[in-house]
Amino acid sequence: MQNQREILETVRMIEQQHLDIRTITMGISLHDCADADAKRACRKIYDKITTRAEALVRTGELIETEYGIPIVNKRVAVTPIAEIAAASDAADYVPFARALDRAAETLGINFIGGFSALVQKGMTEADRKLIASIPEALAETGRVCSSVNVASTRAGINMDAVAWMGRIIRETAERTRETDGLGCAKLVVFANAVEDNPFMAGAFHGAGEPECCVNVGVSGPGVVKTALEQVRGESFDVVAETIKKTAFRITRMGQLVARVAAERLGVPFGIVDLSLAPTPAIGDSVAYILEEMGLERAGAPGTTAALAMLNDAVKKGGVMASGHVGGLSGAFIPVSEDAGMIDAARIGALSLEKLEAMTCVCSVGIDMVAVPGATSAATLSAIIADEAAIGMINQKTTAVRIIPVPGKDVGDTVEFGGLLGTAPVMRVSGYGSDAFIARGGRIPAPIHSLRN
Repeated sequence: MQNQREILETVRMIEQQHLDIRTITMGISLHDCADADAKRACRKIYDKITTRAEALVRTGELIETEYGIPIVNKRVAVTPIAEIAAASDAADYVPFARALDRAAETLGINFIGGFSALVQKGMTEADRKLIASIPEALAETGRVCSSVNVASTRAGINMDAVAWMGRIIRETAERTRETDGLGCAKLVVFANAVEDNPFMAGAFHGAGEPECCVNVGVSGPGVVKTALEQVRGESFDVVAETIKKTAFRITRMGQLVARVAAERLGVPFGIVDLSLAPTPAIGDSVAYILEEMGLERAGAPGTTAALAMLNDAVKKGGVMASGHVGGLSGAFIPVSEDAGMIDAARIGALSLEKLEAMTCVCSVGIDMVAVPGATSAATLSAIIADEAAIGMINQKTTAVRIIPVPGKDVGDTVEFGGLLGTAPVMRVSGYGSDAFIARGGRIPAPIHSLRN
């Protein structure tokens, strides 16, 4: 039970420090929707999603009203479509994306994830069809999100897939040129993708998940920053303890919402993902937390160390608060979605190279980064390969969500709006990686993957 003091603290965190439930995401298995006839499969998919998640938005809104806790997004994640569409006679998988989009529109959710393929060790014909369909699918739909897992610690890095994804990102940007390549904001390339991540654009419902479940993503960078303001000048021991206690309180709120939502929807409670997911709102920034620790700007020397401690302390606090912490849980560093990161990138304090170093210790990777539209496919692939290597070697999830903005160059700014924010176009190395990417094949798994 919460005492009066704890309740008042939670109210203050919500009203003044941007604490919210970033998303309630319902995971839905589509395995029983597989059909040799593509039209029939798409109809089954639409019917199952709209039936299973019929009450999702209404339930979220009622919980918001009753508990006074903002729930920003209501979302759905489904079984990777490459696995379901494989049984069909479809020549391409764009119709499946359209079916997902129609279901999302009917439900009133903001995003649906799972137009995905897992190709870390190789590609099936279905995987190839799905990947080839991504540019058109993301150009034609508004709510569909796509992800491709190209590497894992156990399998190594599928460099053929990495090379292809560089070209897919370029094509997606061109097909959504009128919106500054916005389609790329709905596309993530993973290493070590997790099956229960509730956050977009990388959410999908993995093979090890139940028929249907509810996962909740909690966010509270503003709360952590406010807590650290009270311990200025104290040692890092005190800083770490402060973050842990704050993460504990945030996670308890998330678990409450997750359990209530699951009970009312009649499905199992999956996990709480305690990720400090920022927004462009002033005060709701991971970068500002790092600066509160003593850095002049995010990106200054010491940033990686500060982020490592933040990520670890968040996980420790979350695990103490709930036995069902999962997903990614840590700190996200999406440049366009974080007011402090935007400022740091704009003035040159934060470079792509420093971001890469930071991804070694954060929850995801190169996220929502805008680069010049002329950036070659091979360079994009090489950036993906670097991130995949970090994930593979360190046995962690890494990802790339990068946007080559057509017609834009370093110094320009792109306005995506809403939670996607504002992206300063960042400099990319002018030295090429074409011959490296052209080798293809597979970078073998590291020796420490042999742990049986």
